[in-house]
Amino acid sequence: MKHVKLGVNIDHVATLRQARKEKNPDTVEAARVVYSSGGDMVVMHLRQDRRHIQEADLERVRREVKGILHLEIAAIPEMEKLALLIHPDSVCLVPESAREVTTQGGLKLNGRNKELEKTIKNLSGAGIEVGVFCDPEPQVIRTAHNMGADSIELCTSSYSGAWGKKLQARELEKLQLAGFLVKELKLQLHAGHGLDYYNVAPVARIEGMDCLNIGFSIISRAMFVGLKTAVSEMKRLIQ
Repeated sequence: MKHVKLGVNIDHVATLRQARKEKNPDTVEAARVVYSSGGDMVVMHLRQDRRHIQEADLERVRREVKGILHLEIAAIPEMEKLALLIHPDSVCLVPESAREVTTQGGLKLNGRNKELEKTIKNLSGAGIEVGVFCDPEPQVIRTAHNMGADSIELCTSSYSGAWGKKLQARELEKLQLAGFLVKELKLQLHAGHGLDYYNVAPVARIEGMDCLNIGFSIISRAMFVGLKTAVSEMKRLIQ
């Protein structure tokens, strides 16, 4: 059976720290626990408003922690410049709105976006794997592929928020069909957003799934059982 990688988003470790502007909880320590508990990569989203992760977090994790760093950023010049400076192993380009509580769906790609295409080209040229956060829609996936993306992260928010077995099954089927297309285009298949300990297994079993990126549910669980246990439990569920 294929090994599905687990990317653990540690943004909300920084959210708690920023509530008091203290040094702890430390994202470097969190990253080390993620790797020692079976996580395959650490995910960090540097937002324009710096509500949680700061540049210093990225610099320290990249410098002090041995492991794969996956950075989520908006596709804007400021973030491209920072990504090229920090040089994570991979980047996922995501939509971002100033007032949103969390990311609201995938990037809207109705046609070729020259600026986005340039960002992808510049990051790829620096040896950084580039992904695009997409809703499970064929046209969007094909556009991202044509623009040079290496991977597609399917937005699972509709699946995660579906109420009832029938609706959830319908949303899962959309993800499965989108996954077939991603693999047909010979791209890496990732998924995430809203996945938790109760709904993750069916998504992990989607044919060709390479990696699941999960944050909020793991950090929430860690408050009661500890981060090491929370990561280990999620890792077991996706195998």
